[in-house]
Amino acid sequence: MEQRTSRLTVLIDPQKKAVFEHLCAREDQTPSQVVRRLIREYIEAQLGRPWQPGETVEDALKPR
Repeated sequence: MEQRTSRLTVLIDPQKKAVFEHLCAREDQTPSQVVRRLIREYIEAQLGRPWQPGETVEDALKPR
């Protein structure tokens, strides 16, 4: 399980936020769950491989 101890503040258009929250609710997910999934997918796309919880920045960015 990943630790959730950092906060990320994102400013978005109120209408976009409302639509996002509604779509999350339709999938029975919180906005935080969806954002965490999107961030993980972005990290893995950039690394070109799966990212492991607990992996440090230095370890993640080492060439493989």
